[in-house]
Amino acid sequence: MRLTLRIWRQSTQDDGQLVDYRLDDVSEDMSFLEMLDVLNEDLILAGEEPVAFDHDCREGICGMCGMMINGVAHGPERATTACQLHMRHFADGATITIEPWRAKPFPVVKDLVVDRSAFDRIIEAGGYVSAPTGSAPDAHAVAVPKPDADTAFESAACIGCGACVAACPNGSAMLFTAAKITHLGVLPQGQPERDSRVLDMVQAHDDLGFGGCTNTGECTAVCPKGIPLSSIGRLNRDLLRASLRPRR
Repeated sequence: MRLTLRIWRQSTQDDGQLVDYRLDDVSEDMSFLEMLDVLNEDLILAGEEPVAFDHDCREGICGMCGMMINGVAHGPERATTACQLHMRHFADGATITIEPWRAKPFPVVKDLVVDRSAFDRIIEAGGYVSAPTGSAPDAHAVAVPKPDADTAFESAACIGCGACVAACPNGSAMLFTAAKITHLGVLPQGQPERDSRVLDMVQAHDDLGFGGCTNTGECTAVCPKGIPLSSIGRLNRDLLRASLRPRR
């Protein structure tokens, strides 16, 4: 395959711009990140600066490889991270535009790399459960109804990639926040901090500059793990209940 790659290049000193690169002999069996590796090898051999992009596991688990591909977070395939996207999904001779996440709380570090530490601040605000000292209890010591276990597992699949924020026209991180709140809020172990968790995490979300949710659904459409929009509804119910109850 022969491709034209239109890639956002930005250092910390400038405003950035799209730069075109021609890449020949791309195998359709390559992953998207392997294709970028080949480009970087060519750039290094030519004495040019390679393209900076985040990656780690390359197995669709860590959430590091977030980027906009032709205007879609993680690219054209649903429920697929950029590292699991293969070049067979693109046509020979295509022009592919690659950009970083665009959101105020995700400042660009360099090229396609953004600082997503704002997610860490949301987790720090309340994404935990009580952990009394002593030996670990048996795994079956606390009974969890199957529907609650399924809901918790579904939300726990969130990898914190930030695609929901990048796709949202408001730059909202409500899907991420809802997934973390739902994961703990439906389990018995998460009940002691249930009210304070939702109040503190939503407050941190707003303080960090993320936008408000208007239920456009773009977040769920690009989520590589399929976190449902109903998670945000659960967050809103918990938030309303916690707001009406006295703070413990």
